[in-house]
Amino acid sequence: MRIGYARVSTDNQDTSPQLDALKAAGCERVYSEHISGKSRDRPELERLLDVVREGDVVIVQRLDRLGRSLKDLIELLDRV
Repeated sequence: MRIGYARVSTDNQDTSPQLDALKAAGCERVYSEHISGKSRDRPELERLLDVVREGDVVIVQRLDRLGRSLKDLIELLDRV
């Protein structure tokens, strides 16, 4: 299954471009939230991590939507 994740940092920003790109990439499920990447409390990302299974593909428009640093990304990958 292709699973998408979209995130913007503030309520003033629009996730539509990310959501459109994820749907165009064939994502069957998309998790989206308006929350700073600095925050460790990202409920939609947690939901995504709860449903992702071996063989699934997680798609983001840009890697910085998942984590703000290489360390953040590695920690996230370790959880999967």
